[in-house]
Amino acid sequence: MTCSVCNAYVTPSVRFCSNCGTPVDAEQTRIARQQSRALETTGDSDLEHTVFTVRPTMIFVKLGYALAVIGGIALVFLLASLSVPASISILLALALLLIPGYYHLRRNMVRYTVTNAKLQIDTGLVARTTRNIPLSKVQDVTVSASIPQRLMGFGDIIVDNASELGGSIVMHNISNPRHYADLLLRELRRWH
Repeated sequence: MTCSVCNAYVTPSVRFCSNCGTPVDAEQTRIARQQSRALETTGDSDLEHTVFTVRPTMIFVKLGYALAVIGGIALVFLLASLSVPASISILLALALLLIPGYYHLRRNMVRYTVTNAKLQIDTGLVARTTRNIPLSKVQDVTVSASIPQRLMGFGDIIVDNASELGGSIVMHNISNPRHYADLLLRELRRWH
């Protein structure tokens, strides 16, 4: 609400403008108080809250960087024994880091977000595609992990939905998948 004289903001609980002292119209104050009470009673229920955001595991990327560094060092020594100039051998060794860098970039192009209303899947780097699945359409949440995945502590979360396209969404290579599946199921209980 604004003052009719100086157009300064007037809080709904006051009767006089704090800027110029002009009495505020009682009818406007009453309406503004009703609106602020309505906002207080609804609270933040209209706002969406993020439950969790997760990306695929970093295990493979870290392993790739470690192998690239070890391979780069070995390549520098091998090329040095063959009398290749150091500048060329170092450049070739650094080029090995491009391989895990590519997979790191691919990993960062996928993000799964669960809010209190939807499952959101963002893909892409420059051009982004966002797929939203309302939690009211989700029918089942399954955690799948092979033996190597279980040993390393990650797995896939499979979300079956009843949207128009139907099918299922697979959240690949998520660290601690049971934890995230439990969080998703807790939100689903509010919808079903």
